[in-house]
Amino acid sequence: MTKPLTLAIALSLTLAIGAPLLAHAAQPAAKPAATKPAAAKPAPAWVAKSNEYADILVKAQAEFAPEGMSFLGVPGYDERVADFKPQNAERFRAATAKARNELKAKLATERDPNVRQDLEIMIQAADDNILTSELTQRLMLPWSDVAQTMFGGLQSLLSDQTPPERRAKALERLQNYVGQGAEKTPVTELAMARYTEAAANAKLVPPTKLEVEQALTNIATYADGIRKLFAKYKVEGAQPALAAMDTQLKAYGDWARANVLPNARTDTKLPPEMYANSLKQYGIDIDPKVLLRRAQVEFMETRAAAQQLAPLVAKANDLDVANPRDYVAVINALKKRNMPNDQLEARYRAVIDQIDPIIRKEKIVDVPNRPMVMRLGSEAESAQTSAPHFLPAPLIGNTGQQGQFILPVSVPTTDGKALQYDDFNFDAVRWTLSAHEGRPGHELQFTAMVERGVSLARTMFAFNSVNVEGWALYAEAEMVPYEPLDGQLIALQFRLMRAARAMLDPMLNLGMIDREAAGKILREKVGLSEAMTKQELDRYTFNTPGQAGSYFYGYTRILELRMETEIALGDKFDRLAFNNFLLDQGLLPPDLLAKAVREQFIPAQLKK
Repeated sequence: MTKPLTLAIALSLTLAIGAPLLAHAAQPAAKPAATKPAAAKPAPAWVAKSNEYADILVKAQAEFAPEGMSFLGVPGYDERVADFKPQNAERFRAATAKARNELKAKLATERDPNVRQDLEIMIQAADDNILTSELTQRLMLPWSDVAQTMFGGLQSLLSDQTPPERRAKALERLQNYVGQGAEKTPVTELAMARYTEAAANAKLVPPTKLEVEQALTNIATYADGIRKLFAKYKVEGAQPALAAMDTQLKAYGDWARANVLPNARTDTKLPPEMYANSLKQYGIDIDPKVLLRRAQVEFMETRAAAQQLAPLVAKANDLDVANPRDYVAVINALKKRNMPNDQLEARYRAVIDQIDPIIRKEKIVDVPNRPMVMRLGSEAESAQTSAPHFLPAPLIGNTGQQGQFILPVSVPTTDGKALQYDDFNFDAVRWTLSAHEGRPGHELQFTAMVERGVSLARTMFAFNSVNVEGWALYAEAEMVPYEPLDGQLIALQFRLMRAARAMLDPMLNLGMIDREAAGKILREKVGLSEAMTKQELDRYTFNTPGQAGSYFYGYTRILELRMETEIALGDKFDRLAFNNFLLDQGLLPPDLLAKAVREQFIPAQLKK
């Protein structure tokens, strides 16, 4: 099984810096001021038509990942649970192929160019889903972190921003997870059966020892997180299902220790076909060796810039460092001015409230007239996504729900102890992290998709990490000139980390470096904490191998496109118009985004 859609999205939206965070129970989402969300712009007629076609693929795939569709706002799936039943992979491919063929038939008669492009996006997405499913079934043993799946599915319903009528469905979903509802077989039993039947094939690649050990350690955290959610929202009648959950998850853990862990691999490299496909699915369309060579150059150039800026930061902040050009030493000195966890939200809010006026004054991009939501993550959320990340609001049927910038505070380890971050709890880091996860980064991009009426094809089915993370890193860069010197140095550190990611993820998966050497670079050359270093290495090797390079690659593609546009338009180039146009395109992959700029934006601007 692949990761649940909600988790895949969250992992795709994590900051390039991050480690498992674990400490505080979730705080209530910050209450926005008394302002109403901006009304969604009436969608063009072609968007409505495109969305009708998208419903064909949504219905085909929702049966297999209902939690993800429910999370995105698709109605009718709130009580449903992931399909672990026999031949789930074959049935998924058959349903997806049928929907794809229906979309192809629509394409043959459709004349609107925008709708045609959306149909092509959805057909390609279906083909990619089928290929990924085939590869996964042919090469990999179907290990599933069931406790994580259950927590993600229930957390998406038990939320302050979920309407009460939908929140009430959480009990039905829990009952279906444990076999006490419409579904009579617990998902733990089904997941064990799928693994056992596939394990007869000795050629299939087992999961890594690291990921299995971490999953087993997290079971108690997820179970406790689920209980806290049901208690917080006072869901009545849940005790029988919660008791069954505890028993079943414990049995699943015991089974995995006896049957999965002994056969888990210590080599974290993916089969070459799987890694190449992962890169493709995240939107990286160049050879990984070309990517890492480009990233090496970027790493060297960014390091030199950090060495030049570090003495100015040391002087301006009166830092006691032996060598002011040692940027890592300067960063570590800044980290000593840390913030207690109970002050994090308020201190971040102080910077967040400064960012919107800067964006408006400097005409960087249009921003909503309402505050951004930011909060600390719970222990279970931190176990699930152990880096700062943005959790989007529903893309379908949104009635004013907002996405949330979530900041974890620790990283779980396989021995049950939590490594503590020092990467996110000091003053200088607030600027870049808020710009990336909030505005003008992820929060603004996803809010724009809801409020501007972008089609489902260009949001749900075009979703690629290169676009999403490329925009967020570009957003960081747009804000750097307006930040204090120490904030600019941390922006360089984060950019250095993105270059390191684009080097180390391919190198680890191609067998060009080992985990210890990669960790040494992250600690000593980038300046990451032990917690952050672990989170990064886990990301490259088993959480989302292939995804880490999407930050650097997506950023460079946007920079290339902007320079091309500036040259083409000369004095007519308008940064505000350009950035707004990029957001209007949703999550188009780089080539389609460039095509839209060349064929629509540039001609329209030249006519002005």
